[in-house]
Amino acid sequence: MTYLLGLRMDGRDVLVVGGGRVAQRRVPVLLEAGARVTLVSPEVTTALADLAASGRITWHRRAFESGDVNGGRLADFWLVHVATDAPEVNAAVAEEAEAARVWCVRADDRHASTAWTPASGTAAGATVGVVANGDPRRAAGLRDAITEGLADGTLDARRGRERLRGVALVGGGPGDPGLITVRGRQLLAQADVVVVDRLAPTSLLDQLPGDVEIIDAAKIPYGRSMAQDEINRILVEHAREGRFVVRLKGGDSFLFGRGGEEAAACAAAGVPVIVVPGVTSAFAAPASTGIPVTHRGVSQDVHVVSAHVAPGDPRSTVDWAALAQSEGTVVALMGVERVADIADTLIGHGRAPETPVALVQDATLPTQSTVVATLATIARVAEEAGVRSPAVIVIGEVVNVARDLDILHEGRNGSAPWTGTPDSPQR
Repeated sequence: MTYLLGLRMDGRDVLVVGGGRVAQRRVPVLLEAGARVTLVSPEVTTALADLAASGRITWHRRAFESGDVNGGRLADFWLVHVATDAPEVNAAVAEEAEAARVWCVRADDRHASTAWTPASGTAAGATVGVVANGDPRRAAGLRDAITEGLADGTLDARRGRERLRGVALVGGGPGDPGLITVRGRQLLAQADVVVVDRLAPTSLLDQLPGDVEIIDAAKIPYGRSMAQDEINRILVEHAREGRFVVRLKGGDSFLFGRGGEEAAACAAAGVPVIVVPGVTSAFAAPASTGIPVTHRGVSQDVHVVSAHVAPGDPRSTVDWAALAQSEGTVVALMGVERVADIADTLIGHGRAPETPVALVQDATLPTQSTVVATLATIARVAEEAGVRSPAVIVIGEVVNVARDLDILHEGRNGSAPWTGTPDSPQR
């Protein structure tokens, strides 16, 4: 039988004996809890050596010696973790800890340990620890099931908690609901009101309790849309009425998502704001189809631009001439309808007509498809393929890198195959 406790380790000394994989897992958790960690081991992993070099832990580069625990020459320890490859060393450390009345976690023999490290996790403002009679695999499985249930709301994360107040601006990621961040999923599960965009991972809404109010704030290109001032008003109004409001968007709210405007409106009204960054489609869309936006020896810079207005439009602040002279990658969002203007402008300012281009449509979704061509041919190829919004434009030699690495193949990520290549636009 065990007696469970939550140890408050802030400012307390912990001894870790052994510098291998087990120590590498446990030391960061101890540091997060505020413990002062002393590590004794002749050799350590690279990650642990980096922690020592940065001064975050104290490393004694030697084997364990009698007196390290109860001699008081290193520190007055509150807890000992031992995880060497030598059972006799582990036993000696545990014996010395027992004599000093210091709790000892022995990684190689749970039955010989005076303490067990639970499988722990955090979700929805709760920390979960599972012991499972010292069985680490079962404990980890139960931990995962509980934290996932708290995160997605199936364990009713809103019940029994202190109610959140204000507005959370949550970036939902590029499309696949599995790519929303853990923090975003947790806050969504606690929402009273969700103000949602059309490109957000809307399938997550079906998992919310029935009393959560869903407000459609979709903005359809050249179609029906809710004005930004009205969205701001809704966020502030519901928050002032004591509800916790989640503004759920696709991608990242602060990259062409007007999240800054919404945060400013809430701040001006005295409404607390939580900002949860999201995985932006500017990088996720190319990655999902195998294109690295930067690649050593090919592209050391990447430029993300909004193409919601065409080059040459007085409202555009993009320096297309400078982009044409750059050898870096250009990622353009909201530009499918203007891809011909973009290509012509870049060529006109000196970018090579044979520069490869990819259009990634419905990135990370089962309907994902990709069209590749060159600046000279992309407008025709995109029109023939029927490319529509939402799609991300990727311009640069990194498109060829992906082809050369042979990671542009049919069915990748469950998506439709590529259409065309820079060398042969039609296939």
